[in-house]
Amino acid sequence: MKQAYIKLHIALVIAGFTGIFGKLITLNAGLISWYRLFISSIIMLLIFAFRGKFPAIAWRDKLKIGFTGTLLGIHWLLFYGSIKYSNISVGVVCFALSSFFNAILGPIINKRKLSFQELLLSGLTLCGIAFIFGMDASYRTGIILGVVSSMFSALYTLYSERIVKHYDGGAFVLYQMSGGCVGLTLLMPLLLWISPTTYIIPSASDFWWLLVLSAFCTVLLYFLINGALKQISSFTVSLTFNLEPLYTILLAVIIYKEGREFTAGFYTGLVLIISSLIFQMYRMKSPAQASD
Repeated sequence: MKQAYIKLHIALVIAGFTGIFGKLITLNAGLISWYRLFISSIIMLLIFAFRGKFPAIAWRDKLKIGFTGTLLGIHWLLFYGSIKYSNISVGVVCFALSSFFNAILGPIINKRKLSFQELLLSGLTLCGIAFIFGMDASYRTGIILGVVSSMFSALYTLYSERIVKHYDGGAFVLYQMSGGCVGLTLLMPLLLWISPTTYIIPSASDFWWLLVLSAFCTVLLYFLINGALKQISSFTVSLTFNLEPLYTILLAVIIYKEGREFTAGFYTGLVLIISSLIFQMYRMKSPAQASD
């Protein structure tokens, strides 16, 4: 259990950089997400080629894993869209709503009773987002995209939690990334119609940022997350990732000076979101919750 939490918090630190890369890369949100999945798939294929043995998994299982990859790709697409339409800080704070959607959708998908404690903790996050939503109206589109993105993030963790325990971590990441790449490829004509672009091939600078994003903030990151999901619940993973905005906002303030745009409502919302995480950590100390 302790090892799972160590993996989770290392993943959290790495995840703090994903929003920064979304701002650095000049491609639109759909292309960033597609290239991230494509390059990550190539990296995983090279890893297995180096090992000299590819994982033997039935096609039905590959489709199940690939479905979670498509959910992940849609989450990234909306997440980067949120950043493009607002800023890094707003995009990552909206991501914290994934724990709220996890608390609502988890009982439906896993056919269990609603947890009052999970709903209460997630409600704090929801209130935090409501305060942030009161910011400049120009951020509204970005916030809406961020909220929908968090719903797909919750769906991704819920479905991954159900099946990840049955597969090798490397095989799971391989078919997740390749399945997500196929899923977004099928959606790409629609995405390019909604958000036209003058070029689809990344520049040299964008390519190197995409390579770093794929190798460290994707392959390594999801190895760690999937490893953690083998021992702890998807709700705990989602709620723990509410800390991601702290790391990303700090980087955004240092690199892009975004702190000058924040209002009292933003900081109030951020405090509520952090409070939900602190309460969850306290809750997890209870022996009755140790199995989460």
